[in-house]
Amino acid sequence: MNAYTDSGRIARRFAALKESGRGGLITFLTAGDPNQGVFEEILLGLPAAGADLIELGMPFSDPMADGPAIQAASLRALNAGADMGRTLALVRRFRQTDDETPIILMGYYNPIYSYGVADFLNDARMAGVDGLIVVDLPPEEDSELCVPALEAGLNFIRLATPTTDDARLPVVLHNTSGFVYYVSVLGITGTKSARHDQVHEAVKRLQRHTDLPVAVGFGIKTADDVREITKSAAAAVVGSAIVARIANGLDSSGRPAAGLADTVLDFVRGLAAGLKP
Repeated sequence: MNAYTDSGRIARRFAALKESGRGGLITFLTAGDPNQGVFEEILLGLPAAGADLIELGMPFSDPMADGPAIQAASLRALNAGADMGRTLALVRRFRQTDDETPIILMGYYNPIYSYGVADFLNDARMAGVDGLIVVDLPPEEDSELCVPALEAGLNFIRLATPTTDDARLPVVLHNTSGFVYYVSVLGITGTKSARHDQVHEAVKRLQRHTDLPVAVGFGIKTADDVREITKSAAAAVVGSAIVARIANGLDSSGRPAAGLADTVLDFVRGLAAGLKP
């Protein structure tokens, strides 16, 4: 079981979801995609559109676990000037109007290492970040970032996959806090659909090993997917399908069409419709 006591925004949000009798919707977008202005408009509108928790991808030039949609989003954000400092500034501005919705930064260790671990953890916490998902740091490297993050008051959320067997699970769950992120399909993001029956069995298995909420991501694209996944999981994570809406709203020169933010938020509202108790 988790050795760290959860008392922050993530724990409060999952407790509220449980009390309300419904699952949650976690939305993923790459910070700064397609540009700072449109992205901030989307970010500020997500809670009202139905996002219970928000994952922000930290733009990186080599996102090896991500599929074409999120790879392209990282490139768009970087070309528009995104960096870690601007990502944290977006979180600070979000917190001026919303002090309840949890924000998790997701991505790779390189941008954090380049920023400086101690400075990053301090600045992220002060900005209002609640947790981290760093996909390329295994539990064997906990001293590098996981333990310092926990000591700084940030949840460190770990991924479990279909190949994480019962012998490996205790290692994966050690020091994990906030929630467990179950990757429902093998491979990169956005390329396959989740099989609901397999997800339900996997969630039950994880729940035998941890009291933490289990969120399921990868391959979840529609309101029906969200509804079905949250029959067993505490939350469903939708990323590539949202990012694809951004890409579809760009012209041939990469400029966002008028109303792009509203189009993305309407899609999120449709996803959240699958969460009625």
